[in-house]
Amino acid sequence: MTTTAARNSDRRISPVFVGILAVTAVTGWATWTGFAEQPGVAVFLFVTAAWIVSLCLHEYAHARTALHSGDITVGSKGYLTLNPLNYTHALLSIVLPVLFVIMGGIGLPGGAVFIERGRIRGRWKHSLISAAGPLTNVLFAIVCTAPFWLDALDGVPADFRFALAFLALLQVTAAILNFLPIPGLDGYGVIEPWLSYKIKRQVEPFAPFGLLFVFALLWVPAVNSAFFDVIDSILASLGINDFETYCGQDLYRFWQTSDFCSVSG
Repeated sequence: MTTTAARNSDRRISPVFVGILAVTAVTGWATWTGFAEQPGVAVFLFVTAAWIVSLCLHEYAHARTALHSGDITVGSKGYLTLNPLNYTHALLSIVLPVLFVIMGGIGLPGGAVFIERGRIRGRWKHSLISAAGPLTNVLFAIVCTAPFWLDALDGVPADFRFALAFLALLQVTAAILNFLPIPGLDGYGVIEPWLSYKIKRQVEPFAPFGLLFVFALLWVPAVNSAFFDVIDSILASLGINDFETYCGQDLYRFWQTSDFCSVSG
């Protein structure tokens, strides 16, 4: 009885996550209705809150997959409650990803949950645990882009459409970047179980810097331009044009926003 109660407590959705969902809903409504005097503020809060929700779901996917693969400790660590405050690296999990969005419009989740890999048997299980996070971003991207590729935007206010387009861009970039086979990112975690012990030992010292390396690389103009050309092509195939993502980011940065999108929208 006690064990069952403890297990249920370990998996109960945190009030913190519920609060983040509430902020997402309220600011989404404010963006849709134009309730806020400054639409950019509503868009900023809506996109940021929705982005944090996706970060929580990203880490939950890692933890839940690990639980079913053999690591029963993830529950006692609070990873199944969707509470971002329980993550082992709050700076990497929440603060840096939000700063990346503000600074460069780049969706890049950071490592957060600690999985006791020794409890898990089978290379495929280890790979699936790593892949579960970015696959969540893929699912989130599908949801965000669905109104566009389903041609279901009639009656949708321009500001909300722009915000949704920018959120979709963040999810697509998060999925692609996190699948890169670079130490410290989930893409490397997918292939790591299949590498030799010697290679893993050589790569291990670079793992803490993988996230920052990718972000720094994206500040190189040529790399940034090529990367976002790919992103724009993917979004265009899903019905989102670069004008919509530009306006979404423009509204998101309300402290320096122009009137161009407001007039054009």
